[in-house]
Amino acid sequence: MEGRLPTGIEVLDRRLDGGIPAGSIVLFSADPASQSELLLYELTAARGTLYLTTLRSDQAVSDALDRTRSRVGTPTVRDIGGDAPLDAANRLVSALPESANLVIDVTDPLERSERARYRRFLNELQTAMVNTGSVAFLHAMKGGDEPANRAMTEHVADVVWDLDTEVRGSDVVNKLAVPKFRGGRALDETVKLKLEERVAIDTSRDIA
Repeated sequence: MEGRLPTGIEVLDRRLDGGIPAGSIVLFSADPASQSELLLYELTAARGTLYLTTLRSDQAVSDALDRTRSRVGTPTVRDIGGDAPLDAANRLVSALPESANLVIDVTDPLERSERARYRRFLNELQTAMVNTGSVAFLHAMKGGDEPANRAMTEHVADVVWDLDTEVRGSDVVNKLAVPKFRGGRALDETVKLKLEERVAIDTSRDIA
C-alpha cells in the first residue's frame, strides 16, 4: 500500500499524517444515536465515492446529503439492504474505479451472514481495495446486539476508528480513538470532535 489518500476531513488528516494508506479497510464504530454520519458525508468530498446503504433507502441517504451543511461530494448511492446484501455488495464493489472511496453504512447486516461467506467477502474486499488503490469505510453500530462476525471485521480492518459519544450534563462529548493503524501510527490519545453541522476539533477543556 503506497501513498496516502486524504479523508477530506482536515482535522483527521492532520492527525493521521495525511490520510489513510491506499488499499485499506477502515472500520468506523459508533453509537447509533450519534452524529457519526457527518464523518461519512464529509468523506464523499475527497474523491469519487460509492455509498452502499443497508438500512436506510438510497433516497433517504441522498436527501440527507442534500440537506447537510457539511462539505460533500456527489457519491453514487445504492441500496443493498435486500435479501442478499453480500451478493449485492460484491457485484458493486467489483466495478469500483481507481482511487475511490467505498462507504458501507452500516455493515451490521453483512456481518450477520454465515461466517465463511463473510470471511470470503472481507478477503475479496481487501483485494479490490489494493487492486484499485481505494479505501473502504465500514460503518458499524456499537452496543446492543452486535453481530457475531464483528470481531472478524475488527481483525481484518487495517484501521479502526472508534467514536465514543457521551452526554455530560448539558454537553454532548464526542471522542474519536484510533487504536489500530496497520502501516502507520495509531493515535495514543483520543481526538475530541465537535459534530454539529460539520466535523471540527473541540477545543474546550474537560473539567474533572
